[in-house]
Amino acid sequence: MSDASSSPVSAAALPQAVLERFAREVAKYPADQAQSAVMACLAIVQQIEGYVSAQSEAAIADYLGMPHIAVREVTTFYNMYNQHPVGKFKLNVCTNLPCQLRDGATALVHLEKKLGIKMGETTPDGLFTLQQSECLGACADSPVMLVNDRTMCSFMSNEKLDQLVDGLRAAAGEER
Repeated sequence: MSDASSSPVSAAALPQAVLERFAREVAKYPADQAQSAVMACLAIVQQIEGYVSAQSEAAIADYLGMPHIAVREVTTFYNMYNQHPVGKFKLNVCTNLPCQLRDGATALVHLEKKLGIKMGETTPDGLFTLQQSECLGACADSPVMLVNDRTMCSFMSNEKLDQLVDGLRAAAGEER
């Protein structure tokens, strides 16, 4: 992986619309605490680009006046930030112990077979990326998963997993 500090990217290189969204987030904090908006800025970039590149991290660091490594630490700490391009649908399956005891690992294996990929990979058509996740806070509802970091799905039997994947695939086909 290349180090973004070797090729710094100025925040000025970001589109004006992105800078305006950054400014709205920074305005929520005291003037001397702009860095508090780092997570919101990362989310904005990811929403637009689909992931947060090292160049985007450097631009955010420049904009917020903080060290690049500090932004990188946030990006790598939280699994909601994609550090590489992912599929249109990111499926995060909880594999923490409580979910494993209630078929979380079985759900992950089922999805690997259905999608023809291993955990951490993206389908050749670019539709699905399959990831494991730490606790999603719904242990009693396991197996649980999160779709695109937004939609929680509970009690995901193999039948429900098949319905979800087939429905997402059909919806993607209708958009094309």
